[in-house]
Amino acid sequence: MKKTFLSVFSGLMMICMALMILPITAQAAEDPVSILQSIADQMIASLKANKTTLKENPSLVYSLANRIIVPHADLDEMSRRVLPPQTWNNATPGQRAEFEREFTTLLVRTYASALAEYKDQTIQFFPVRGGYQGKSTVKVNSKIIRSDGPSISVNYSLISRGSGWRLYDMTVEGVSMLQSFRSQFSDQLAKGNMEGLIATLKQHNRR
Repeated sequence: MKKTFLSVFSGLMMICMALMILPITAQAAEDPVSILQSIADQMIASLKANKTTLKENPSLVYSLANRIIVPHADLDEMSRRVLPPQTWNNATPGQRAEFEREFTTLLVRTYASALAEYKDQTIQFFPVRGGYQGKSTVKVNSKIIRSDGPSISVNYSLISRGSGWRLYDMTVEGVSMLQSFRSQFSDQLAKGNMEGLIATLKQHNRR
């Protein structure tokens, strides 16, 4: 499996994604920007408290990623959007479930690698353009402020799911996470089929 995604969304970029898919338990009508800022502050405090052991303790990093990310991301939406519509529509329920499991493992490992690289960066969020009331999806723009380089533009796509907002994509400096993965998966699908892609993901995730 190519490491294109890791090279594009390295370091704090992926930490930001981890921050944004923490549980958002407030009602969907509440301001998503205020919620995200509050949760980001809490997550940064947690990372600072464990900063000296993040790299030395992979199990801690995986635990953080699984506890914080997996239950609160819209994995169904992400899995559907990351594949060509025809591939997803033609897949069996079993294939879809198996793909989602392997895709989730890939995401967790990607985020965990980034969490271990935390270096005291901060995040600034901006108001949702056009407001958020009555919308089923919103985009929240932000920038990562670094002491050792220029700021980084990160935009989050969230969808309203009953009791709160859940993340289904993010864009770093104009590059979409889903589009990056979709490109990699399309290369694999061009060589075979859904079963072949799942087998490739399994092999990659066992490394």
